[in-house]
Amino acid sequence: MLDLGTSFLAAVERDPGAVAIVDADLRLSYAEWYRRISSLSAGLEALGLRKGDHLLTLLQNRWQAATLHWACQMNGIIMTPLNWRATAEDVTYCISDAEIRAVVYEESSAAAIAGAEGVGGLPRIVLGAPGAAEMGFDALCASGAPDALPRATAEDWSVMLYTSGTTSRPKGVPRRHRAERAGAIAHVAQNLYRRAERTLGVMPLYHTMGVRSLLAMSLIGGTFVCLPRFDVAAALKLIEGERITNLYLVPTLYHDMLAHPGFAASDVSSVRKLGFAGASMTDGLLNRLAEAFRPELFVNHYGSSEVYTCTIEQDAVRKPGSAGKSGLNQRIRVVKLGSPDTPAAPGEEGQIAAALAGDEAFEGYWRRPDADAKSLRDGWYLTGDTGYFDAEGDLFVTGRVDDMIITGGENVSPVEIESCLSLHPAVSEVAVVGLPDERWGRIVVAFVRLNAEASPDELDRHCRESGLANFKRPRRFVIVGELPRSPVGKLLRRKLVEGDYIPATPFPAKNPAEEPTA
Repeated sequence: MLDLGTSFLAAVERDPGAVAIVDADLRLSYAEWYRRISSLSAGLEALGLRKGDHLLTLLQNRWQAATLHWACQMNGIIMTPLNWRATAEDVTYCISDAEIRAVVYEESSAAAIAGAEGVGGLPRIVLGAPGAAEMGFDALCASGAPDALPRATAEDWSVMLYTSGTTSRPKGVPRRHRAERAGAIAHVAQNLYRRAERTLGVMPLYHTMGVRSLLAMSLIGGTFVCLPRFDVAAALKLIEGERITNLYLVPTLYHDMLAHPGFAASDVSSVRKLGFAGASMTDGLLNRLAEAFRPELFVNHYGSSEVYTCTIEQDAVRKPGSAGKSGLNQRIRVVKLGSPDTPAAPGEEGQIAAALAGDEAFEGYWRRPDADAKSLRDGWYLTGDTGYFDAEGDLFVTGRVDDMIITGGENVSPVEIESCLSLHPAVSEVAVVGLPDERWGRIVVAFVRLNAEASPDELDRHCRESGLANFKRPRRFVIVGELPRSPVGKLLRRKLVEGDYIPATPFPAKNPAEEPTA
């Protein structure tokens, strides 16, 4: 297996004149980009960064962030990106945990850097005009340099992503060059990418989806079109102007795109392939996207930072909710809840496990034996996700183990209820959680954002008529103005449980679902 630096050299040799990256007015061919990467590679070496060092970045999806990623691959430096919205506390933790040797950031992250402990003495590189004790990014890569030559091997660490840390402190996920490249090759194959595809580079480069898009384009002489942060109007303008051929987004961004008043007038005909990951997509949104784009391929990609591809469904509309079968580099099984050594029967909901022998899999968390003990077992990675295999062997992901609602002794997964409610024409978004109840232990509660008037009575009737089992029907409907989400669009159910959401004025109709009957 090639290391990633050598892989990029091969891309330059294959397609030197092809457009590699676009960022506003900047357009670089592979040959031109390689020269900039080489200059940055020399600049990082001049800073004293060596193979195996961790470089912390807090950057939006700009050409500088993508160039840094490739320069680190050339030098054998471990790219360690954080969300550019990270707090000083987040930065302090990362600096200590990863033993960071230098930091690159932009104005939006400057306050977090200034307030973090452990920054003193580290080289600090900033985009734009540097201040005291800072170095400008442009100066770091301004001078010419010999062509960069790869110093890493396929066995060296490439990148270390941090998990979100919603229930505990973040966990570092180190990944080797070979695993990263295997994931990129599989991404190209499983999404049927052709040469010279053009992708919208909006999924952040501190997230596995963003990194995979960047690497995949290099394998096919493709173009990575930067969008620093998601804005629907800007995204639609880039899709039309740059003739984007494929989109790989989380469901929330697709939802926002379709809901934007400018979507109907935008030319999105160049987009022939859709892919989504990061969360389940409701049936309602799936159908609206299929109608709006009429794609040649509509991929549901189920994976994680730890194991990039678990399963792939290449025709998401064929069987709504299906995550398909195991990816090219993986084996998947479902084990009984509470008994990870026992396989679940077909149709039985359990925890999803992925083989650690898979080419795209990680090997364990960074300095977290406690997390390894919980998640790694006899050559398998316990994902923490729940799901089941249907009669055809397709995987259905039903939620998180921690999200499972036990009400009156019955296990209820939020995803099925959310998909049911999403098909109501007045429902724009929906999230289902379990809230404490003296009688039932927990009750099923649906938080709904509407696009037209609909009472809880109507929503409950819709659930009844859709055939949703009685014990799964929401006992309460809460009308909200907005659902809480992470910066990459993942639904934060824990915030709903905590009461942290933007409410809307509920409709006055009496809620008959408070105590549903058989």
